[in-house]
Amino acid sequence: METRQTAKFEDAIPEGMATALGLETSELLREAFESLLKEKKRLALLERLEILARYGVSTLPELEEKIARGVIPEHPAWEDLIVLENLSSSLRDIDAYLGDLQGHEGRSAQ
Repeated sequence: METRQTAKFEDAIPEGMATALGLETSELLREAFESLLKEKKRLALLERLEILARYGVSTLPELEEKIARGVIPEHPAWEDLIVLENLSSSLRDIDAYLGDLQGHEGRSAQ
């Protein structure tokens, strides 16, 4: 019974939403993914900005350099540096996914 409900959502709900919005189901899903990725990107950028502002720097290398020179205490700055590196990696992934979606946008219209 659980499989039936899942199939119903995956097929009927997006299809119904797409129809109500005047979109093809594939277009609705692409726009939904794009919106999700843009929101994830916004949150990651906000977190990055908050961490950099906490130390009065504007870039990850600047933070790393100030930690190395002893201008900023190592703890908890090194942990925040790791978070920044992970955020940078996530942002690269998100940008790649957004690029893929935008590449498919032109093809789905053809």
